[in-house]
Amino acid sequence: MSYNFIFMLTRNDRTVADAKQHLKTVLNSGVKHIGFKDIGLPIKDLKELNLLIKTGGATSYIEVVSLDTDSEIASAKAAIEIGVDYLLGGTRVEHVLPLLKDSNIQYYPFPGRIEGHPSNLMGSIEDIVKSAISLTQHEGVHGLDLLAYRSSESVPELMAAVTSAINKPVIVAGSIAGPERIIAAYEANAAGFTIGTAALDGLFPAANTDLSSQLDAIQTCVTKLVLGH
Repeated sequence: MSYNFIFMLTRNDRTVADAKQHLKTVLNSGVKHIGFKDIGLPIKDLKELNLLIKTGGATSYIEVVSLDTDSEIASAKAAIEIGVDYLLGGTRVEHVLPLLKDSNIQYYPFPGRIEGHPSNLMGSIEDIVKSAISLTQHEGVHGLDLLAYRSSESVPELMAAVTSAINKPVIVAGSIAGPERIIAAYEANAAGFTIGTAALDGLFPAANTDLSSQLDAIQTCVTKLVLGH
């Protein structure tokens, strides 16, 4: 089973100002999936960041945190202009899918109702599962971006309910800061997970708090999981 660690060059749902400097460390650590948010840096800088990610041999992701329709449409257009491989987040598939139809971008919207910034996942497990099923019935939706740890519901139950209800991959995003949450997402059959703030701030349990040590610890956790199963 493939289980991808996606490192986000973000803190508190914004691309960090020094993303390019951090990217050198990330690529040197061997991370192959790297993303950023649609806010925090001008689009010209995000285009350069995306180019550096792909030139470095990694897959690129942008995650949308727009709260209104016009902003989400603008973010989807920006994703196309920037040239990312994956567009994560957002909820307004009826507006985004027509924009993406001639692109090669993999689209993973948020199931459920999203509120606030940083984003929170609202609603019951039943409501979120219904949303997940509805979203994945669209041909242009390739998977889902689940803000599991931003929900007040039982997270293990939520993740398992969503992954078992659909036949498309689920990425667990937001507020993962330790091995136990990486393991829980894996055991719920998630296809991957994102970490940003925790690694940048040295919060993940590791030999040291520097970014390289943080990334090594996260990748070691993933490797042990995948090889162990």
